[in-house]
Amino acid sequence: MAGPLKILDGIALRAAPGDSLSIMGPSGSGKSTLLSILGALEPPSSGTMRLDGQDPFSMPEPELAAFRNRAVGFVFQDHCLLPQCTVLENALIPAMARGGNAAEDEARARKLLDRVGLGGRLTHLPSQLSGGEKQRVAIARALIREPKLMLCDEPTGNLDRTSAGAVADLLFGLHREQSVILVIVTHSEALAGKAERRYELNAGRLMGLGS
Repeated sequence: MAGPLKILDGIALRAAPGDSLSIMGPSGSGKSTLLSILGALEPPSSGTMRLDGQDPFSMPEPELAAFRNRAVGFVFQDHCLLPQCTVLENALIPAMARGGNAAEDEARARKLLDRVGLGGRLTHLPSQLSGGEKQRVAIARALIREPKLMLCDEPTGNLDRTSAGAVADLLFGLHREQSVILVIVTHSEALAGKAERRYELNAGRLMGLGS
């Protein structure tokens, strides 16, 4: 009979506001599991994870969902935009989920979309955008709640070299401006090299690669 499957093995990781980290590693090494734990999507079987001084996994589910919506922004390889919603509406989705001041949220969304170069495309649908433009919307959406932590899973994986470079520059530029903790999982050496701290995850173990 098979025993428990160990995916991550004794990982210790600490990051402060404004830090940027990249994590590389082969498929099956545990990168997606690590992101799920960092993003408060999946609790670890042992150990703890604290973000903004709080242990999200000690919270009841409604409180955990609200914490995740407020404290964590996600950017995936597939932009995950809603096809029936405009650029502006897609960027506003996390803010709409929590309620609040609609006018302030829209003003922030417009500012972010202008910052990512889409100020003139607010009423366009995802089908009218290029791949790089869709990822820019996803970046704006991830930052709409002013999160403490921004997690990116292969954010340039579906883009051509030119678009990938532009999206990477934008990610790191906004990360510095907003002093958010940026964690990027990628197979791209070029993207990983932009981070202040680089790691490799292999067989569940996280190893620093130096600056």
